[in-house]
Amino acid sequence: MDMELKTKIRSVYEDPRAQSIAKVYAIAYLDAAGQNSAAASEELASFVDDVLGMQSEFDQLLRGTSLGHEEKLRLIDRVVSGRATPLFTSFLKVLARHDRLSLLPGIQRLVEVESERRAGQRRVSVTSAAVLGSATLESIRAALRSTLSIEPILETRVDATLVGGLVVRVGDTVYDGSLKTQVKQLRARLRERCLNEIQRGRDRFSHPEGN
Repeated sequence: MDMELKTKIRSVYEDPRAQSIAKVYAIAYLDAAGQNSAAASEELASFVDDVLGMQSEFDQLLRGTSLGHEEKLRLIDRVVSGRATPLFTSFLKVLARHDRLSLLPGIQRLVEVESERRAGQRRVSVTSAAVLGSATLESIRAALRSTLSIEPILETRVDATLVGGLVVRVGDTVYDGSLKTQVKQLRARLRERCLNEIQRGRDRFSHPEGN
């Protein structure tokens, strides 16, 4: 059963249609939460990470295929009701009735992304050759606020092969200021210049003056 569940989850993450369905549920959940959307997002994240993530047997029962809809609804009543908010309990029941509980981790990620978007926040990946200090991170954050008019959530990573400089990724856009890339670009320019010089020399020999 464990292998069956893992296979199903993997296909859900890779299936664009499943991702579209998960997004519909994520937006509906936040809309229903209204002004309490931040708390609703935290409750969902806690359930996915701390409950499902730490209790594999319960996770398999809730999101696997061994139980039918009605059995899962009774399981939610027995385990979740009274411990979670009415909104979250109702949300789980809706997912159970429509056989969408397997989408919970994907829904949770999309709820997080949508919550950040509504708050004007964007996740920004910052890769550097060494660990960045708090002052440097704050200056990067300020520059992003000023340039892109967003409230950045920095996700840092160290890549020693960069040698120096930064690679900043915002969505699908990459701002590459690493020394590694600058050296590569310099080599390409030098190579192009050398090829141009060689070609001009060939042209002079092919067309001597006076001919």
